[in-house]
Amino acid sequence: MNRIIVGSVGKSAGKTSLIVGIGKNLEKKIGYLKPFGERILYRKKRLWDYDSALVASLFDLKERPEDMSIGFEHSKLRYMYDEKATREKLLGSVTGAEKDSEVVFIEGGSSLWYGASVHLDPLTIAKHTGGKLVVVVSGQGASLMDDIVLIKKYIHMEGINFAGIVVNKVPDIENFKEVYQHEIEELGVNLIGVVPHMPELTTFSAEYLVDYLFAKIICGEHALTNKIENIFVGAMSGDAALRNPLFAKKNKLIITSGDRTDMIIAALESDTSCVVLTNGIMPQPNIISKASHRNIPLLLVNADTYQVAKQIDTMDPLLTRNAQEKIELLKQNIKKYVRINDILA
Repeated sequence: MNRIIVGSVGKSAGKTSLIVGIGKNLEKKIGYLKPFGERILYRKKRLWDYDSALVASLFDLKERPEDMSIGFEHSKLRYMYDEKATREKLLGSVTGAEKDSEVVFIEGGSSLWYGASVHLDPLTIAKHTGGKLVVVVSGQGASLMDDIVLIKKYIHMEGINFAGIVVNKVPDIENFKEVYQHEIEELGVNLIGVVPHMPELTTFSAEYLVDYLFAKIICGEHALTNKIENIFVGAMSGDAALRNPLFAKKNKLIITSGDRTDMIIAALESDTSCVVLTNGIMPQPNIISKASHRNIPLLLVNADTYQVAKQIDTMDPLLTRNAQEKIELLKQNIKKYVRINDILA
């Protein structure tokens, strides 16, 4: 049985994307665990990790997303389990995930040390499960090399089957290899793959906003896959917005209060992918009818415009289950740029 632990030095390096990309290239049944959940979703009185729900949906896994994580909070895990109990719980979860699969991916948290105090960091997981550890690193040139040197010089790998690293989100692969590949090889680190930066993956959809903002869908349910590439905060009049060159951009998200009729109408008459209505204010029925006719989702949230804009500005554009173009792009790029057999061998 192949057990692959995927960790990263820093946040949003691309662990889930790597798992999805590899999984889509395998003609094998996969299993998945995220022992320490961190991207928490609460739906219908059930608590699960976003990545677990995504992978479960994409690969039609039998396990429920909430059963793919041992816990979500440091304090509760410290209270419930000591190291021995955590190890037993982890191994039980792995055994369960292996029942109907040939490869089990175990995803770590936001860094190699996230979860260390509750014995669920990727290094400890690799030791307890005997799986192979793959570390994803991302970033620019020198800072990226800092992470790689840190792994080699300062991360204690004794007792761990360290398969190597995948370098992700590289702006120029040829330049990276020319400047840094020899240095990485001299460090004795196995470079499993170098994956280019894919701007297409930085976009997100209205569907993702629904989950991220806990938004209510007013209309446009069938257009939630609309791609969002630009964001416009509608804090001015509709006429002022029309004079702003940013408002003319395509595939945009408009964030405005639900009582700003002029702004909403201006949005609906332009190339808009989605409108987020703030302050919990429902728009007039004719506005809803117009948005429905134009197939533009209207999402309602209780927070004010500034809070919503700030939330969206800091969010990570994660994959969604219906983002078929992104998933296919991941599949092809991972196949091309990552030595998958080195991970599975």
